[in-house]
Formats: sequence, C-alpha cells, structure tokens
Amino acid sequence: MATIQITAALPSLPTDWTAEKDFKSISHITHPTARSLEPVGPHFLAHARRKRHHRTFSEDERIQAESSVKKTEDEDAGEISEDEDPVMLQREAKDWKHQDHYAVMGLSKYRWRATEEQIKRAHRKKVLRHHPDKKAASGKEEGDQFFKCIQRANDILMDPVKRRQFDSVDEGAEKEPPAKKDASKKPGSFYKAWGPVFEAEGRFSKRQPVPQLGNDKSNREEVEQFYNFWFDFDSWRSFEYLDEDVPDDSADRAQLRHQERKNNNARKKRKVEDTTRLRQLVESVMAQDDRIRKFKQEASKQKNAKKNEREAAEKAAKEEVQRKKEEDEKLAKEKAETEKATKDEGKKAKEAAKNAAKKNKRTIRGAAKEAGYFVEGEAGPKEIDAALNDVDALIAKMENEELGVLASKLQGTSDKASIKGVFQEDVTSMVAAGKVKEGEFKSLS
Repeated sequence: MATIQITAALPSLPTDWTAEKDFKSISHITHPTARSLEPVGPHFLAHARRKRHHRTFSEDERIQAESSVKKTEDEDAGEISEDEDPVMLQREAKDWKHQDHYAVMGLSKYRWRATEEQIKRAHRKKVLRHHPDKKAASGKEEGDQFFKCIQRANDILMDPVKRRQFDSVDEGAEKEPPAKKDASKKPGSFYKAWGPVFEAEGRFSKRQPVPQLGNDKSNREEVEQFYNFWFDFDSWRSFEYLDEDVPDDSADRAQLRHQERKNNNARKKRKVEDTTRLRQLVESVMAQDDRIRKFKQEASKQKNAKKNEREAAEKAAKEEVQRKKEEDEKLAKEKAETEKATKDEGKKAKEAAKNAAKKNKRTIRGAAKEAGYFVEGEAGPKEIDAALNDVDALIAKMENEELGVLASKLQGTSDKASIKGVFQEDVTSMVAAGKVKEGEFKSLS
C-alpha cells in the first residue's frame, strides 16, 4: 500500500513574540516528525479505478450508473418489476394529479398494499433508470418530465396523509362487479367473482378485520355477520384528492373561501353517492346469494313443521273425540238392543231415525261445501277447517228433529248466500233458545 511521508513544520510566530511573554502557548510544539498516511475513501477508490481502467470521468460515471441499475434489478428479482407503458413515459409533470402514482413507481400489482420499503426500492430503481444525468451520459436526448413524475409519485406515496387521500380515489385498485351470468356459471363462481370486489371495498373500512364473503359452507351466523357489517359499513374514504386547486397567484381571500366551500360540498356529494353505490351493490349481491334463499327455505320448513305438528295434534284430538263418541254410541246402542230385544219395531224406528240423522248430517256438511265454506272466493285450508268445525259443532248441538228441519231447508238450495242464510237463521234461533252463545260459530257470523 502506498505510504506518504509528511513533516510537521513549526508555525510562524509574531515578530514581537518572546518566550518569557507566553511560554505556555508553545509548550505543545515539538520537533518535526515523519508520519505514514494511507489513502482511503470513495474518492480515492474512484481515482484508482479510473487509473486502472484508463477511463475518463464521464466514462466511469456512465459505467458505474449502469452497474448500479443492474445491481438494483438483480436485487429486485421481479418483485417490483413491471413493463413501462410508452404513453406513461410521455406524461407531462404538470399533469401529476391525474397520473397513477403506483403505475409510475412500478407498483401496480401492490397499490395500497405496498409497504414503505417497497416504495423506497421502487423509487431507487426508477431514479437510476430515468435520471436526466444518466440519460445524458448515455447519449439519449430525453426530457426530465417523467423523472419529475417519479419524484411527485414518491412524495405522495411516502407521505401517509397524501397517500391515504390518493388511495381514497385510486381507480386502479377498484374491482369491477361481475356480470350476473358470470357469477352463476358454475358452483362456487359466485364467491370467486364477488370475493375480490369486497376485498377491494374493505380497504376503506374503519373497522378491521373485514368479514369475508365465505363460501357455500358458511353457516347462517357468518353470513348474517357479513351482510350486517356491509349494511352498516363505516368508511374512512374521503375525496380531498379530487379538490379543485386555487391558482397560486390568487390572493383573494373571498375566492379562497368560495373554492373551499365548493370543495367541501363536492366531497359530501361524493361521499353520499359512494355510500348509496355500496349499499346498492350489497343488496344486489344479497339477492343473488343462494345461501340467503337456503336459509329462508329452512326457516319456512321449520315454521311449517310446527304448523303441521299443531294441526296433527288438533286432528288427533278430534279423532279421539270422535272415537269416544262412537264408542259411547256403540255402548248405548248395545244397551238399547239388550233392553229392547223384544221391541223390533221400536228398534227399526230408532235405526231409521239414526239413518235419517246421518243422512241429514251429510246433507248439512255437503251444504257447507256447496256454500264455498262460507267465504268469498276460493277457501283456503284454514277457512275450510274452520267452516267444517263450526258445522260439526252445530250438528252436535241439534236434535235429530232439528237436523231434519235444517236438512229439508237446505235441500234444493244451491245459492251460496241462501245456504249461508239458512245456517245463520238456525244459529240465531239456537242463540235465542240459549243452546249456543253469540259468536260461537265465527264462520257463520
């Protein structure tokens, strides 16, 4: 290694100086000494490199710049590499507000997910590639407009507040909602098509983490949690980035306040429009979600199951009543037959009366059917059950003679209103006689 010999010389002294005057001031001065110095540092290394390779200053700078670019690209390993759009390279720096800062920095695939370290590396790579001095050294005549775009993009993305404002209106990060036919092509396509859309919208949520759309295996609680979250979405999204700027040369405070009011009103309008847009999107997705239909069907089945159980219990109770009634009638008949074994004619008369009663009951029940179960239009299951129950209850409260009278009135009557009028007339008579209560037969009221 080269060694340089230097000698420390005594400093020059004033002409009026004397040792007696100030001896202490020179107590540190020694005799001349030889010392060895080693040349180090980046400038010496650059000098040695130029000497070794016989390069000029400009040649060495150009080669070093190319080497730095190559090294940066090798370190990148494709993480922040993407092709540069020729149209983008022709952008004017003054049009910076309309440029895609992530695309300028080569971070289109990361966008709002890009880390600060990735932004720094991307900026370094872009600067090494597009620095005006490098372009000039390589012999390319190219303006510095795109380089200014790079610097502006870096300034915005490295500032948390400005970056958040840009992310709020970054169209490049938005996911276009899929067409209805694309979301229902095959099983599972609905979730694959809509999942990225909600992931992109979720970046604006103040509440994190954001529930996922899930899949066809998601349970009801998860699905309800998802839609409740989005119907009550709390967005931090703002639109300051789209504010109209006031000319720098404007000193009119009234104009500044006027423009500020316009910008505030524009932000509020965009906020309302965005909220409406998102709610309509969620409603549209919910209408297409097969899981919602499945849950509704299950709820309906459970409701119908309870209804069927109730109706089955009622039917069983009625059958039990009827069975008991039939048993009582059978016992009564057997007793009567035993007691009046010798009275055949009386038995025949009783049987005839019984048959007549049955016939009359059939006639009365058939009349209820002919009357459309006492409702206007087509009767439903509930109306039919109610009408038949009331008719059976009415029959149970009437004597055989009364049944015969009622059946005779109903025979030959086909008009619905007339049939219902006959029933109502008998009910009124029975109410007057104290056999039934007012309003006991609701379908006949």
